[in-house]
Parts: sequence; C-alpha cells; structure tokens
Amino acid sequence: MVDSKAAKVKVTQIASAIGRQKDQKQTLVGLGLNRIGATRELENTPAVQGMINKVRHLVKVEG
Repeated sequence: MVDSKAAKVKVTQIASAIGRQKDQKQTLVGLGLNRIGATRELENTPAVQGMINKVRHLVKVEG
C-alpha cells in the first residue's frame, strides 16, 4: 500500500553540469534533472538525500 502522505522534496537545478565530473552529471540524471531550471518533486528517502548532497552546489532544495 502506498502512503500518499510520504514526505516530498522539491529539487531544482540551478547550475550547469558542463565541466563537472562524470559522477555528478550522472547523479543529476538520476534525480531527473537535465537542464537549468528543471524541477522534480521526489520522495524524501536516504538515497535521494545522498544524491542531493553530492550535487548540492548545483541544485536548490525546497521542502
């Protein structure tokens, strides 16, 4: 059963991935971000938090 009240976090890409390390580019793709201004609403899980932490200089997090 899916809990509809699961915590969500809104992630927006604020900087370019050009010139970044390959693993940082892949992390952005894993988060579903592909261009500056792209926004995704993701479940707040430890895996997502780790990905956000890895590219925290490239994204803005709300919620």
